[in-house]
Amino acid sequence: MGNAGRNSVSDIKVDTANLYREDTFTDLKVASIRRLTPVKLDGTVDESRQPIFTGETHVMTGAGPVPIECHIEGKTLEEAMANFPEAIQEAIAEMAARMRELQRQEASRIIVPKAGPGGKIQLG
Repeated sequence: MGNAGRNSVSDIKVDTANLYREDTFTDLKVASIRRLTPVKLDGTVDESRQPIFTGETHVMTGAGPVPIECHIEGKTLEEAMANFPEAIQEAIAEMAARMRELQRQEASRIIVPKAGPGGKIQLG
């Protein structure tokens, strides 16, 4: 009854039509690119699907380093490397926009004091 909507271990099934091999490439400075190469169940490359590239770097903030991850357009590692800077810049811009929106929402919150006995305002 309490497990309604939850998957049990017996419900786990590997999607054998959606397998990928993972390779990571780094310059040991700022760039880390992960390539997910589609593979068939026997481990051979599945030429009918395109690889997926993601990038990661860290940016320094007043609170310390913050990891930035993004999807990178490209069909080859060379294309992904060339597109890495722009993809990271877009991810940083998106993160900054989300932070500004969260700050705006937080600043616009209205705190309504509770009325206590006799209509007196209670704080806290």
